[in-house]
Amino acid sequence: MAEETKDTKHTNYPSEEQEIDLIELAQKVWAERMLICKVCGIAVLVGLIVAFSIPKEFATSVTLAPEGSGSGSSGGMGALAAMAGINLGSTSGEDALSPDLYPDIVSSTPFLIELFNVPVTDDKGEIRTTLYEYLNDYQRGPWWSAIIGFPFRVLGWGMSLFTDEPEEGEGGINPFRLTKEETEIAKNLDGRIQVSVDKKTGVTTLTVVMQDPLISAVITDTVLARLQDYITEYRTNKARHDLAFTDKLYEEAKANYYEAQQKYARFLDSNQNIILQSFRAEQERLQNEMTLAYGVYNQVAQQQQMARAKVQEITPVYTVVQPATVPLRAAKPRKALILIGFVFLAGVGTVGWILFIKDFMRSWKNPVKN
Repeated sequence: MAEETKDTKHTNYPSEEQEIDLIELAQKVWAERMLICKVCGIAVLVGLIVAFSIPKEFATSVTLAPEGSGSGSSGGMGALAAMAGINLGSTSGEDALSPDLYPDIVSSTPFLIELFNVPVTDDKGEIRTTLYEYLNDYQRGPWWSAIIGFPFRVLGWGMSLFTDEPEEGEGGINPFRLTKEETEIAKNLDGRIQVSVDKKTGVTTLTVVMQDPLISAVITDTVLARLQDYITEYRTNKARHDLAFTDKLYEEAKANYYEAQQKYARFLDSNQNIILQSFRAEQERLQNEMTLAYGVYNQVAQQQQMARAKVQEITPVYTVVQPATVPLRAAKPRKALILIGFVFLAGVGTVGWILFIKDFMRSWKNPVKN
């Protein structure tokens, strides 16, 4: 019985000691509450300075609904095309350009370079330039970025004295060989354009972030239009080539028919009231050539109409659920989150200093001698 009581006391001892330790830690923190308040107050001031030093960023988003696909229209068009000997099955099915590739298309170098010359005007009407010049000359940064980047600029200036300057390209931007400045602008622009695709619904969301609300809305609308043109050109590329080839055949067949018709008419005008057998043979030959040319001309004309219908059929139709509008509020920086983050880190750091580092520093300076 005595042993059991001893075990019970031994078992309860650690929990009582732990409870006493927690109370002692809480007392240490409470005793330094003024220090915690001071540090948190300083963190509030620093957080406000940081939050208001970061330039505002405005985000504009548009939502693009997926194109509906049905078999009814393609089946009816396919039956109509079969009458002219044209098969639409190869173009009405699935294509390789799925919405999952839209982010890769927008972030590609040729797509970004096409946006460089887009004219932009800021919301106040003070800046009228191209997107390239705006990203290169009119971007604001926090004050500490100039301090941090100063040594690197000095280092770059020093290295430029011992290196040859790259030759500037002539005749515009060369996508195959971009300069260092053009590459930096393309990376900057790529980071400001975001495309996300919902795999369940297929809805595509395009977001552009700029330091001016009007420029953000204009670039969003421009990127959406360029993306739609890219998709349309890709999907209708083969059909448009087929239509161009059919137009060429149509013009040739039309010219041949008109020429055969003129030959037949001139022969009849110059050989009236003649009943020779050779005349009848030549007349029949010219008439057959004209009939054959008309048959080819008629068939090619039908194929031309079907080729035009095929281009119209496979041209995608876009439904913009949410169009681009000029944002009224800045999306970045989130001042409240920055302020909360600074206060939280300051509070946690101060408590850690009080509970652990402070005692450790004391014991390190004043070691206990045995």
